[in-house]
Order: sequence, then C-alpha cells, then structure tokens
Amino acid sequence: MTTTTSRDTRLERLFEATDVNADGYVEWADHQLIVERILDAYKTERDGQEGQALKAAYAMAWQEVRRHAGGKERLNKAEYTAALRATVLDTSRFNLVEALPHAVFDIIDTDGDGLIDKGEYQRWLEVWDITAPDAMNVFHALDTDGDGTISRQESVRSWREFFLSDDPRAAGTLFFGTPAF
Repeated sequence: MTTTTSRDTRLERLFEATDVNADGYVEWADHQLIVERILDAYKTERDGQEGQALKAAYAMAWQEVRRHAGGKERLNKAEYTAALRATVLDTSRFNLVEALPHAVFDIIDTDGDGLIDKGEYQRWLEVWDITAPDAMNVFHALDTDGDGTISRQESVRSWREFFLSDDPRAAGTLFFGTPAF
C-alpha cells in the first residue's frame, strides 16, 4: 500500500490548478494559459525581459517534465505528478525549484523594489483563482522575518519547501494559498 505524503498531495493539487481547461490532462497549452494569466494580471510586456524569462522558465520546466514522462505531450494526474517529482529532484539540466521562482518573483514584484507586498501577493492569488477568506494569512506565513513583505530569499525558500518539504507545517507548503487550493 502506498501512502500519500503532504508533498504528493500538493503535487496533485498543483496538477488540478495547472489543468486550466479541466480536461484531466496537463499539456503545454495549459502552461501557456498560465503564463498568459500571469502576464495579464501583472500587466507585463510579453516581449519584455520579465515576460520572456517567465515564458522560457515555464517552457524549460515543461520540457523537463515531458522528458521524465517519456516524451508524452499530455499527462494525466499520475503521470504529471510522477514526472514533476522526478523533475524537481533531477537538477542535471534544469533546476525548476530555482529557475521558475526567480522568473515568477520578477513578475510579481511589479514595483521592482525586490520585495513582494500584500497587494502584489493578492494578485498572485487571483491568478490562481484562490479566494478563500484566509488565503492572505499565507502571506504572513511566507513573510518569515515579519517585516510585512516577502523578499526574494523568502519567496525562493517557499518554492523549495512547496516542492521538496515533507513537513506540512512548512510555510512554503502554502505558497499557492491555503492547503485546499
């Protein structure tokens, strides 16, 4: 019997959030829609440096997930979560847990001050359609130094925790909102 860890549950929920068209599969088109939602929400130029970096990071992440899925172009939940888990652990070509968080941070930090404030984070929750009343409480958990903002270091650490931590109480396990996102 296989037991489900909190990390497995997070990856399954990420599948559901990534399956934008809710057809039971994740494919490149879903990732493209996510990129478009992020760029639209933050009013980021698609051909600007941040827009190009985000598209490239998502494209590389998807290519690595596909590589770990035997080249398949459409992945069901089990295939996606297994391939994503393998991608996160295999940093021989592309380190998803480092590259994607930096590209996303550069988009979220709309004023370029090197910090994510509550308004910028609220927009991130909206991109993912997270509307739970306590979703903004996650902001305070990610703000580990309590200064009222999320620094790049805090943000990247939260992504690492989301993808790698087995501790369900780690702040980063909530990066995309409440545990039931």
